[in-house]
Amino acid sequence: MSAYGHEMEREYSASLSSGHESDMGSEFGRESVIYMSSYAATIFIGVLVIIGILLMTVLIALVVMLQSCESRNSGAVEMLRSVNQFDLNLYDYCKTVSLHAELNINSFESYLLPEVCKKAAVKYVKDGHYTRDLSSIVSLLEDYFKNVTPIVGGRDVVLMDVDDLYVHRFHDYGHHDGVKEAKLMKHTVFMQIYTKLRSAGWPLVLVSREPEKRRGVFIDMLIAARCGGWSKLIMRSDEEMKIDTREYFYKQKATMQAEGYHIAAVISSRMDVLVGPFTRTQIFKLPNPLITLEVEC
Repeated sequence: MSAYGHEMEREYSASLSSGHESDMGSEFGRESVIYMSSYAATIFIGVLVIIGILLMTVLIALVVMLQSCESRNSGAVEMLRSVNQFDLNLYDYCKTVSLHAELNINSFESYLLPEVCKKAAVKYVKDGHYTRDLSSIVSLLEDYFKNVTPIVGGRDVVLMDVDDLYVHRFHDYGHHDGVKEAKLMKHTVFMQIYTKLRSAGWPLVLVSREPEKRRGVFIDMLIAARCGGWSKLIMRSDEEMKIDTREYFYKQKATMQAEGYHIAAVISSRMDVLVGPFTRTQIFKLPNPLITLEVEC
């Protein structure tokens, strides 16, 4: 073979060798890229599976714990719900019976609510419900009297049940702190209302169920409490002591209106003074703590 032939053979062999190596390198490069992506995806999927397993494990553990807590506490929770519902039902029952008795029994009769109402009455005071109810009435009074003023030289008056200040007649079931608290709260609220109305220039007519013969004692108590400046203090005569308080108050209010007085508002915790003839009169019923279970003459 000539030198030229040998040269051509070498070049051809070199080209074949180079082309084969290039193809192999290219194939190796492609296979390397695909292999690395699969590996990464495998790792990523594996991590997700592990995380999912961990989350499921935690969720199952939480569910088991909650079920365990619920089973342990369900008895206590149901008991608490039962007690609260019982207290609510008991208080509603006692309040209804008390109001019914107050509306239907005259002042010559006495009544006692069932002994079980002691619990409702004390809880009503101790849990702060009585204080909140008193505060609500004071707010209503303030809102009303912000928008009305007595006519100067006129006959506008406010009728206040002065027995709410001192004559409590609380049946105390053997002396407990609930009675003392209720008396103090009622006294404080009465004084608050009295002072605000006097400062606003309202003439105050005080009415009582007590006999006229106690007038001196009553006046001394009012002066000691700094409740001065009232326009009139109405107390029962000997003859009026023989009639029901509802009839007594009815006659007193009718007489005042016949004399030209306009009763702008009546304030009391008892129903006997809050009923009966009124014209353009605002009625404010102070709450009773249900400890006022015994009516005395």
